Amino acid sequence: METMEQISIKKTTNSKLASLDFNSIPLGRTFTDHMFICDYKDGKWQQARIEPLSDIPTHPAAMALHYGQAIFEGMKATLDSDGKPLIFRPDKNAERLNFSARRMGMPEFPEELFVEGLKAFVDMERNWIPPMEGSALYLRPFMYADEPFIGMRAATSFKFMIIASPSGPLFSKPIKLWAEKKFIRAVEGGTGEAKAAGNYAAAIRPTEIAKAKGYDQVLWLDAIEHKYIQEVGTMNIFFKINGAFITPSLDGAILNGITRLSVIELLKFKGYEVTERPITIDEILEAEKNGTLEEAFGTGTAVGIAYIEAIGSEDQVIHISDEHPVGQDVNETLNKIKTGKIEDPFGWMVKID
Repeated sequence: METMEQISIKKTTNSKLASLDFNSIPLGRTFTDHMFICDYKDGKWQQARIEPLSDIPTHPAAMALHYGQAIFEGMKATLDSDGKPLIFRPDKNAERLNFSARRMGMPEFPEELFVEGLKAFVDMERNWIPPMEGSALYLRPFMYADEPFIGMRAATSFKFMIIASPSGPLFSKPIKLWAEKKFIRAVEGGTGEAKAAGNYAAAIRPTEIAKAKGYDQVLWLDAIEHKYIQEVGTMNIFFKINGAFITPSLDGAILNGITRLSVIELLKFKGYEVTERPITIDEILEAEKNGTLEEAFGTGTAVGIAYIEAIGSEDQVIHISDEHPVGQDVNETLNKIKTGKIEDPFGWMVKID
């Protein structure tokens, strides 16, 4: 296994940092100076390195382009009050990357190297972390098959990489969801619980249709009956009904979100009851009618906590709430933990000295 001492580092001689306006960051279009790379060849991971960001030569027959062996993670680095970088639960991302790798027939990446490589990479790019509240350095670890071969089998060579992009807050206003009853995201036994690139490709057209109807994201329902709530476009989802929280249980078709896991732990820490179980769209409609539906929010790395004001479909619009007191409290608590402003009672944050 590679170790921290075996990560070679080559710094750029032409940093782009001076051209970045931290007050106006175009989402997903600005990237830092460096990238982390590790190659899988001859049955092992090798040549872990950090080098200047550049294009990667790719053969036209690279198997990821033809057969979809591509997975990724999403993470954020923030700054504490002393200007030290913090990373949120990187061990969980390492575990989930390998869960996705196993499902997609890809080699597992050493979890120690994942965390140590991430720390070395963030340390090098620390000046790219936006200092403003709600902003962060978005980290994108990913793995793809780069073997040039046309044939239906698992690839034998892969690249694992990490790139980074500074980002501002997303979904600062409450959002509206479109309950999709034609297209599906995932089914038990499929790849829905893996963070596979193809899952997101399949979601693009339904999301564009939802936006054309005036909604912000798709609310995915189950593939069989189109009534059980799964997740939102880029988020897991929570509902507060009659004082307690419910969130769809992990059924093999739902992504095991790290923010989801953390919010469950945080809500319980704050004294709320949290139940993981199947939830139907009809149950949410009934709760709205009888006045027990109190609030709802989505959770995800990119968005943090996104407050949900309504869910629409061809049949009706469910009004959730104009106020989101618990969602706001959870969001503020998470942000303060991520920036070291309050004590981290869970041991989630990894500080890079």
